[in-house]
Amino acid sequence: MSSSRIFTLIILLFTFSTAEAALTIDMKSVDADGQGKSIGTVTIAPAKCGILITPDLHDLTPGTHGFHIHQFPSCADNAMAAGGHLDPKKTEQHDGPYVHKGHLGDLPVLNVDKNGNATLPTLAPRLTIADFKNHALMIHMDGDNYSDTPEKLGGGGARVACGVVPKS
Repeated sequence: MSSSRIFTLIILLFTFSTAEAALTIDMKSVDADGQGKSIGTVTIAPAKCGILITPDLHDLTPGTHGFHIHQFPSCADNAMAAGGHLDPKKTEQHDGPYVHKGHLGDLPVLNVDKNGNATLPTLAPRLTIADFKNHALMIHMDGDNYSDTPEKLGGGGARVACGVVPKS
């Protein structure tokens, strides 16, 4: 075996052994006690251009929904214990997932089909797996216009589903 082929194999082995593994988050409907029934899962996996988000969700209202990482790993108190959108740089701006100056927790909208299912994968280009860990993943009732006008936080409204992302 040539030295260049050995070098390539070593690089490939190193790349796969240090890559972060995908995480699967159990999503549950929000109720007064925190989390209600399971509505499916969201898998997040490293990609060359950020994080690939793959939902496998059901029992949602058809249409687009605001989708965010929230500060705290809790869905208690109607998911209000999750706090606000993840914003470690304290930008206090809701600019969406493609602008580098707003909340880090702003994700692409979640698209739900006419049967209440969400399975369309999307990319979050600004994020790593570490950005999700020890936070909550939230689905809001309404869409998200990636702006603070005419309504704050994109107009997503009430929290309808929540999942806690573990530390590791």
